[in-house]
Amino acid sequence: MFKVLIVDDEVFVRKGLQKLIPWEEFHFTIAGEAKHGGEALDMMKQLSPDLVITDIMMPVLDGLGLIRSVKEEGDGAAGPEFIIISGYNEFKYAQQAIRYGVQDYILKPIDVKEMEETLVKLAGTIRKKRLIALTKERFSRDGVLELLLQDKLPAEEDVRYEELLGLEPHEPELRFLIVEVHTGPFTAPISLKSFREVWAAFGTGGEELPLVEHCPGRFGTLLAGSQLRTMEPPWPQALELFRRELAGRLQQEVTFYAGGSKERLTEVRQSYLEANEAVKHKYAEGCGRVIVHQHVKAKPLDQTELEPGLFNRLLVELEENNKEAFAQTAMELQLFLQRGRFTPSAAVHSISRFVERVLLVVKQMGGNEEELRHQLVRLEEEYPVWTLPQLTECFLRITGEAAQYIDILRKDRNKGDIERIKKYIDSHYADNMNLKNIAALFYMNPVYLGQLFRKTYGVYFNDYLLERRVEEAKKLLRQTDLRMYEIAERVGIKNANYFVSQFEKLVKLSPMEYRNKLVKKE
Repeated sequence: MFKVLIVDDEVFVRKGLQKLIPWEEFHFTIAGEAKHGGEALDMMKQLSPDLVITDIMMPVLDGLGLIRSVKEEGDGAAGPEFIIISGYNEFKYAQQAIRYGVQDYILKPIDVKEMEETLVKLAGTIRKKRLIALTKERFSRDGVLELLLQDKLPAEEDVRYEELLGLEPHEPELRFLIVEVHTGPFTAPISLKSFREVWAAFGTGGEELPLVEHCPGRFGTLLAGSQLRTMEPPWPQALELFRRELAGRLQQEVTFYAGGSKERLTEVRQSYLEANEAVKHKYAEGCGRVIVHQHVKAKPLDQTELEPGLFNRLLVELEENNKEAFAQTAMELQLFLQRGRFTPSAAVHSISRFVERVLLVVKQMGGNEEELRHQLVRLEEEYPVWTLPQLTECFLRITGEAAQYIDILRKDRNKGDIERIKKYIDSHYADNMNLKNIAALFYMNPVYLGQLFRKTYGVYFNDYLLERRVEEAKKLLRQTDLRMYEIAERVGIKNANYFVSQFEKLVKLSPMEYRNKLVKKE
């Protein structure tokens, strides 16, 4: 992809331009945005954009000043291309832009079709500029291969690319190969530099195989017929031996994905696309092997979302913090994804939807789901080179932490609930109260409430209620001359005889003896 830097002091113009154009269709990607020319100059040193789209009238440094600075300070041939977008339809601006070699001058509001036509033209210009730079500076074959994969190669450039890649003229058999190093979710992916050091040892005939990095841990190369024909045994078996040796040197699991064989360099991009299609079969076929597009292209793939049944069971097991049952169901999920031939993206989408449900539970329980969400984002960003077992491992790690957090939240919430229930008992002890109606009042199961109350306070619910009533009765005996049945009613016990028996049981004195004892002390 060719990198684009957008420079405009109006944020809605920058954001609108990003959404207005389907950049990737024209092999461009937005690398950054700046609000004036000064900021753009600093960003260009870091981003090295292929194209800069800039307004003219901006603070600090205007668009023409930006272009002049880049042209004067840098190598004009190697620098970025420029497109001016402006609301000023004045000849002096257009004249100056032409003098600086600006590719196009587009008036606001931007005409989408005009911009797209300019991008098509610029893609060819930038591609040729890169090729000239590669030829002039004798860049590595890696850069040539990366450029080759950008788009379909014009027929007239075929011979030049073959020469730069060190291929025989009109090489009759070309095949693109993707290499994945499965370092896993809790290990940093192998760097391009580290991989290149090992990869360099696999050159053929003393020539270094070209190498491009698609994403961390995933690399691509081009195998030529002259290389394939020298392989013993035939190339599919030889690739497997090649893969095993590479995995041994890296001490990591490695998978190869091979595109179809092509007769012309102009068709290599198609082999590259086929190799990427083979990647979609990785969960179904299993990693740690060679997956050839020709062998899997007719096999079905499921790119839909999983039915909710399995995830509903997982959610119940997670909320119950039933680790063994959850792990077993997760293994069922892994097997289901493999046998159902789900693509990696479909599998991750389904898992992400489930984790979102878990995050919602955490949020509803008053927890902070940000750390778990951070882990979900990491899963969604880093999964491409994971095997299915590695994806399951990460899934279990995230959900395991979620289960523990939910358990803590539940305990905290239960603690809060039981404290509210105790306060309610303390202030309503005189009401017609029992475990069943208190549980109903607080939307709890009575058996669970009884267990929770005893676990929290070390006493049964009924015993605590009785103790609370007796304490209040002792107070009334000390402070009033109420009769026994009146005191019993005031503390919530309708039967006076039952009140007396329970009082004696706890105090070891009858209510009358308790009162008389106080009188004698006086």
